[in-house]
Parts: sequence; structure tokens; C-alpha cells
Amino acid sequence: MKRPVLIILSVVVAFVLVGSLLMNLFGLRVGQTFSYVSTELPGYGGGAPEFGAPQELFASAPIPVSDQISAQMEGMDPSKAQALQERMVIQNADLAIVVADPKTRMSEIADMAKAMGGFVVSSNLYTTYYGANSAEAPEATITIRVPQEKLDEALKAIKDGAVKVNYENRASDDITSVYVDLQSQLKAKQAAEKKLLEILDAADETEDVLAVYTQLQIIQSEIEVLKGQIKYYDESVALSAVSARLIAEETVQPVEIGGWKLEGTANEAIQKLIYFTQGFVKFIITFALFTLPSLILVAIPLSLLFLGGSRLYRKFGKSKAAVEVKEEAKK
Repeated sequence: MKRPVLIILSVVVAFVLVGSLLMNLFGLRVGQTFSYVSTELPGYGGGAPEFGAPQELFASAPIPVSDQISAQMEGMDPSKAQALQERMVIQNADLAIVVADPKTRMSEIADMAKAMGGFVVSSNLYTTYYGANSAEAPEATITIRVPQEKLDEALKAIKDGAVKVNYENRASDDITSVYVDLQSQLKAKQAAEKKLLEILDAADETEDVLAVYTQLQIIQSEIEVLKGQIKYYDESVALSAVSARLIAEETVQPVEIGGWKLEGTANEAIQKLIYFTQGFVKFIITFALFTLPSLILVAIPLSLLFLGGSRLYRKFGKSKAAVEVKEEAKK
């Protein structure tokens, strides 16, 4: 009795392994249905996605480099020009803070940016969900640009009065060499444009005029591209981007069960248990509705092949046995 049971179990295990292999080959990843929910920041069910690096958007007139420096650099070797050029450094920052009222704090940050001579690039107010009962709470994101020399002041003002600072990142990028190279290219293109205009004025033949005009159009397009890049760097250096995520204070309050507030490690353990339960339930549902039916569909043709092979084996085995019996009888 034990032997048939072991054979059946072996066949089932073989079907499952072969089915999983075939599903992987066809791009059906069975093992990817169990997901882990991040607990790094509260408000995991927010309506709007989290943002990363600050957006490169501008809504004000460009602030070019000093005319005096540009005049000093004109006609100078690129290496000497870079030595004279004041350092061109792009500075941006992003942070996440916990506040009592995200909507009010977002308005205060916008007013602060305007008062500093900057502007609001983007702002977003949405609803997030937290806790075992999926309670609602407001959350906001805002990206502003302020003069670079006021970046420290802006960051201090944003963090002032915050319940907690979850994280703060600040990045700097020295683009001096790139900026000097762009200016050198622009000067060369402008000299070529001037020369082509002179040739165009002196040309008499229609073919010559068309050829020079074509080259002139290409040079002028390249000049516009270089001017756009230089303008972009001027604005990026002059105005620093600050992106802030504003988290409602109630979403980081300790879990309360029966009047007992679970703080610290206990709070974190309860939250992880909730997230694990959500992930496990999702895995069970996905396994029952997708993985198991898929394995059954794969196992059906394999079972038919196995049964057919068994019958053929038995048939030929009996025939061979009968032949051997006849041969023995003749002897």
C-alpha cells in the first residue's frame, strides 16, 4: 500500500517541478506573487507617487553670468578662461518632514519661496492612508526654486517647526568645465556664422547662394542649441531646487490597542505584522487564482503523456514476455 502512495506523490512532485520550470521558461514567474511592503516612510497607500530628484522646470526670466566675467573671458584660451571663470556649481536638495498640517505648511513654503525671490515649480496635495483601519490623512509634495545663496536659509525655514525630519539630501554638481566648453563652442559657431554671412553677401551664382545658405542654417541651429544649454546652466546655478515631502503627524503616531500605545520596537513589529499579513493574503489569492490553475493546465498534457507512455510500456512489455514464454516452450 505504501508503494503506490509513494509513486503518486513522486508523480505529483515531478509535475509541479516540471510545470514550474515550463512557466518560468514562458515568462510566468510563480515566485514573484509575494511582495513586501516598505515601511521606511509612513503613509504607504498615498494617492500620489513619491518623487525623487527635483524637477528641472523654470518659470522666471533667466539670470545670466556676469557681463564683466564674459568680457574678460572673450578671446582667451579655454584653460585660462576656466581658471578665471567663477565656479559654476548646481546645488539642489530634497527632504521629507513630518508636520501637523501639510496643506498649511505647503502654503507657507510657497510664500517663503516667493519672498526669497524664487518661485514654486510644482505642488501637490493628496490623501494617504495609514494604520490597520486604513485611516485617511492629507499629504503634500512641493518643489520650489530659490536663489542659491539662500538655499541654507530656505532649508532651515522649511524644517523650522517640523515634528520630525525623516531625511534630507543635498547634492552639488560642478559644471564649470562644461560651461566654459559651451561658451568656446558658441564663440566659434558665431565666428563661422559671421564668415558665412560675408560669403553670402558676396555670392552671385544661385548654386553658391543656396549652398552657403544651407550651411548658414545649420550653424544658426547649432548656435541656438548652445545658447539654450548655456541658459539652462545659468538658471540651474542661479536658482537651487528644493523638493519637500510633507507628511501628516497622525500617520507616525504609535499604534494604540485597548488604550495601550505601542511605541518603538513594539510599534514597528505590529506594523510589520500587518504588512506581512497583507502580503501573505495577496500571495494566497494569487496562488489560488493564478499559480495553481496554471500548474494544473501544465500538468494535464504531462499526465496524458505519462499515462500513454505507461500503457505503451505495459503493452510492449507483455508482448515481449509472451515471446519469451513461447521460446521457452519450444525448448
